[in-house]
Amino acid sequence: MSIAVTGATGQLGRLVVEDLLRRGVAAHDIIATGRSTDRLADLAERGVQVRQADFADATGLTEAFKGARKVLLVSTTTVGERFDNHTRAIDAAARAGAELIAYTSTLNAHTASMILADSHARTERYLRDSGVPGVVLRNGWYLENYTSQIPLYLRSGVVPGSAGAGRVSAASRRDYAEAAATVLTAEGHADSVYELGGDTAFSLAELATALSAATGQEVVYGDLPAERFRSALLDAGLPAELAEVLADSDLGLKRGELFTDSSDLSRLIGRPTTTLTDALTGALGS
Repeated sequence: MSIAVTGATGQLGRLVVEDLLRRGVAAHDIIATGRSTDRLADLAERGVQVRQADFADATGLTEAFKGARKVLLVSTTTVGERFDNHTRAIDAAARAGAELIAYTSTLNAHTASMILADSHARTERYLRDSGVPGVVLRNGWYLENYTSQIPLYLRSGVVPGSAGAGRVSAASRRDYAEAAATVLTAEGHADSVYELGGDTAFSLAELATALSAATGQEVVYGDLPAERFRSALLDAGLPAELAEVLADSDLGLKRGELFTDSSDLSRLIGRPTTTLTDALTGALGS
C-alpha cells in the first residue's frame, strides 16, 4: 500500500511523512513529493520514495502519484493559484489510480466567508465530484501561527490583531499531521469530513495573558481595525496578498469562523490536542 504525500518539503507534509514512518509504514511504501527534491534527500536515504512534483505540471503530477493507493493533498500556499493547483493534483491522482484522496482544507470551509475559505470550499466540491473517494481534513489555525511571533510580541509588548473577542480553536502542526496519518493508515474514513481544531479555544487577549504568565513580561492584546492591522503587517514586511489574507482571517476569527466545538481532532489522534500553554512553553524553551 503506497501513500503519496504532497508538500513533503513543507512543515506539515514533512511531519506527516515522519508520523507514517513512526507508525510502521514501510519507507518504500511512502512517496514524498515536492518541487525541490534535494530537500528530501535524507528521506531518500531512509528508503522513502522521493519524487519531484510541480503543481503547474499535470503530467509530472501523474508520474509523481503513480503506484499510490492513497494521496494526501496538502493545500498549496499561494491563495490565487490554489484552486487550479488542487484540481490538477486531484485529476492527476485519479489518472494514477488512487483509491483515496485526503485533502487539508480549512475549518468551517462550507460556511466561512474568509478569503482563505473560498478556494478550499471549491476544492472540496471538486474532490467530491471527482469520482475518487475523498477525506476532507478541515484544519484549524496552527498554534505556530502565534508562537512564531513571540519575539515580536515581546519586543512590542502587544499581540496585534483585528479579532475582537473571537476565539480560535488552534492546535499544533504535529496534531494535524497525526490526524492525516491516521486517515491514511486506517480504513473507514472515505467520504468523511472532519472539523479539526484544538480542544480548548482562546481569544487573542487570552493569548497575551498566557504569554505574560509564561515570560513574566506584560503583553496585552491590541485590537485594531482591519485596515490598520493590514498596514501594520505591510510595515512588518509581509507581501501585500499575505497581509490582506491575514487581516481578513482575523475578521473571520472575530465572526467565529476559526472556532469549532468538534472533538474530531483529539478523537483521530487518540489524545488531547496540544494546549496553548504547552505550545508557548515549548517555543520559549527552544
